[in-house]
Amino acid sequence: MEGKTIVVWFSCGAASAVALSKTIEKYGEKNNIIACNNPIDEEDRDNQRFLKEVAKYLGVKIHFVRSKNYPFQSCKDVWEYRRFMSGPYGAPCTQELKKRARQDWEKANPHDYIVLGFTAEEKNRHERFILSEKDNLLPILIQESITKKDCYRIVDSWGIELPRIYKLGYPNANCIGCVKASGVSYWQLVRKQHPEIFKERCEQSRRIGAKLVKYKKNRIFLDELPIDAKGRKLKNLDFECGLFCEEGGL
Repeated sequence: MEGKTIVVWFSCGAASAVALSKTIEKYGEKNNIIACNNPIDEEDRDNQRFLKEVAKYLGVKIHFVRSKNYPFQSCKDVWEYRRFMSGPYGAPCTQELKKRARQDWEKANPHDYIVLGFTAEEKNRHERFILSEKDNLLPILIQESITKKDCYRIVDSWGIELPRIYKLGYPNANCIGCVKASGVSYWQLVRKQHPEIFKERCEQSRRIGAKLVKYKKNRIFLDELPIDAKGRKLKNLDFECGLFCEEGGL
């Protein structure tokens, strides 16, 4: 490949960091590599520290791409305006702040290929993205059979600390209090680590009428979740708030 423009969408997670690195390594010499990020207000602030350190290590500039309709890039603003928080096909925050913002940017900026941080375990997500959106997606990590755990090890070898959200027990670097998560264990973790955010989600979801958590096979309001309720072990679970988004099982 030569003389092409490749856009890498960086999400502040380990997988997208390694995808950016591998894209530069494989195609950077003879092609134009552009790195982009959708900054989200509800993400942990340390995500931006990670972004800056990765950009410095790889010697690239990461461009911020924001929504035209929600310039503050706030999920809470989207939920309030749409009066909807989450459903079986994803959440409006991802649609507005990531997917639509990306699509608008891609329409305005000519390019040949895009790269997302889909790992070896996510071939099905890669295939669904191609079927539902675009077929110019390069499977950078999948081609090299790089897993999520591989990505953690690679980033560690760079001497860069992963976003602190991982150390707090969260399975990824998504927004804190992600409304696509419906599992008891996830929301109990939010309640423990970020009680003020748990309280915010309780209040807004009750006001909007969104039952965010599944408890004993039923959807209930977050403020109805018993403080001693138990769920599956969170470390065995994962969900992603990428540019192709579904509801997770957490």
